[in-house]
Amino acid sequence: MEDVQSGPSEVAMPIDRVGVKGLKHPLTIRDRKRGSQNTVAEVDLSADLPARFKGTHMSRFVEALGEFKGDLDRSTLETFLADLADKLEADSAHARFRFPYFLRQSAPATGSPGLMHYECVLDGEWRRGALTFTLEVAVPVMTVCPCSKAIAEEGAHSQRAVVRIRCRFEGFVWLEELIKLAEASASCRVYSVLKREDEKMVTETAFANPRFVEDVVRGCAQGLAGDGRFTWFRVEVESFESIHNHSAFASIERTLRPKEREGTI
Repeated sequence: MEDVQSGPSEVAMPIDRVGVKGLKHPLTIRDRKRGSQNTVAEVDLSADLPARFKGTHMSRFVEALGEFKGDLDRSTLETFLADLADKLEADSAHARFRFPYFLRQSAPATGSPGLMHYECVLDGEWRRGALTFTLEVAVPVMTVCPCSKAIAEEGAHSQRAVVRIRCRFEGFVWLEELIKLAEASASCRVYSVLKREDEKMVTETAFANPRFVEDVVRGCAQGLAGDGRFTWFRVEVESFESIHNHSAFASIERTLRPKEREGTI
C-alpha cells in the first residue's frame, strides 16, 4: 500500500514536535521504602519531523509504548526514546509521563494510617544521542499568614497551598526527598486522615510556623541549591487564599554551576 506519510510535503518545512497525547500506560516507579510501586500514567509522545516527510507514522508511537515494560527511570527512558527516534527516522524524541505517586503516612498524634498521593511528571527529551531528564512533583501543604498573625487579636488566616518542584540533576533523586523538602518549607504538612487530637497538633504546628509563599519558595530553593546533585530547578508555590478571591504565588528558577551547588543562591 502507498506510504503517504513518507511522501513529500507541499511545504518543505521541518516540524519541531508531532505525536500523540493522552495515552494511558501502567508503570513501575521506584519507592524508597518498598522498593517499587505500580501506578498508571497519562503519556504524551512526540518526535521531530524532517522537512522531506509529509507526515509522521502515528501508530509507531502507540506500538513503541506498548512494548515498553519495566521500571521507569533515566536509563530505561533513554533507551525507549532512542529507539523511538530510530523508528521514526527523527533526530529527537520526547515523552511526558504524568502519574500519581502514593505514600502511606501516619497522623501526627494518633498515628492513624492514611494514604497521600502526589501528582508527578517525568519529562524526557532525547536529541542526537543526549537525554534531558526532568522530574516534577506537586506537594500539597498548609500555610499560615505571618502578617495576619501579627495584626489580628485572635487567630490568623490559613490555607492549603501547593509546592511544585521541577528539577534536573546528576545521579539519583527519590521523589520522597522532594516531597520532604516541600513539606519542611511550609507551615505544616497536610494529611489524609486526622482525628481531633491530630487536628489540634496540625493547627498548633502551623500557627507556630507562619509562612508567606515567599518564605516557602525560598526555603525549597535553598534546599535544592545546597544539594550538589541538582543542575537546574524551578520551584513555584501557589497559595489558595482563604480570605481573598484569588491565589498568591511565588517562583524561583535557577541553573546551577558546580560551585553554586553548595550554598545559598
